[in-house]
Amino acid sequence: MTVTKTFLTLTLAFLALVIQPSPARAKDARDDLRAFLTRTQTVKTSFFQTTFDKNGKVTQTSEGILLIARPDRFRWETTKPFPQLIVGGASHVWFFDPDLNQVIVRSREEALGGTPAALLSGNVDVARAFTLSALPDQDGIAWVNAVPKESGANFSSVKIGFQNGRLALLEVTDAFLQKIVTKFMDVEENTALPDRQFTFTPPKDADVIR
Repeated sequence: MTVTKTFLTLTLAFLALVIQPSPARAKDARDDLRAFLTRTQTVKTSFFQTTFDKNGKVTQTSEGILLIARPDRFRWETTKPFPQLIVGGASHVWFFDPDLNQVIVRSREEALGGTPAALLSGNVDVARAFTLSALPDQDGIAWVNAVPKESGANFSSVKIGFQNGRLALLEVTDAFLQKIVTKFMDVEENTALPDRQFTFTPPKDADVIR
C-alpha cells in the first residue's frame, strides 16, 4: 500500500503536537496552544485540507474527520476525494487503503519512533521536541509556530492557528517547500467518543502487511 507522503506528514506532525500537553506558558498564541492541550481530553473535528506546491499552486484537496483521545489514541479518516484511514492505539498503528484493500500494521515505536510523532508515546513533551514561537495575529487568527528540534524531520515547520482560543487552522511546510493547509470545522472538545472508533480489524480479504 502507498500512503501519500503529504497525508502522513500532516497527520503525524499534527498529532505529535496535539496529543501531549505542553508545559510551556506564554502570554501570546502559545498560551492558546497550552490551554487547548490542557483542557481537552478528546477532540472531534471535521477538516478540509489543501496542498500547495512550492510555487503556491493547488495540487490536491481532501476532507474528512479527525478524532483524538489522549494520551495515545487517534483516528484520521479521509473521506474525499478517496478514502484513507490511520488508526493509532497504545501499541500499534494501522494504515488502511480501502481502494487497494491493503493494510499496513506497525508497532507504535516502529511507526512513530525517530520522528516528532514520537510524542505519541506519552513520555516526550512538546517543549522538548519543538521550538515554539508566537507569530503576529492575522485576520483574527492567533498563530504559534513549531519547528522540530530533531534533525532529519520531513517537515520544516508547523503553524497552528487559534480563533478566540479554539483550534482553527494548521499549516505544515515540508522539506520540499510544499505547504499543507488544513481548516478545522465544528470542533468538539471533551465529548464521549466510543472505543470502537480507535480499534481496527482488517477486512478478511485484505492484504495485510506487517
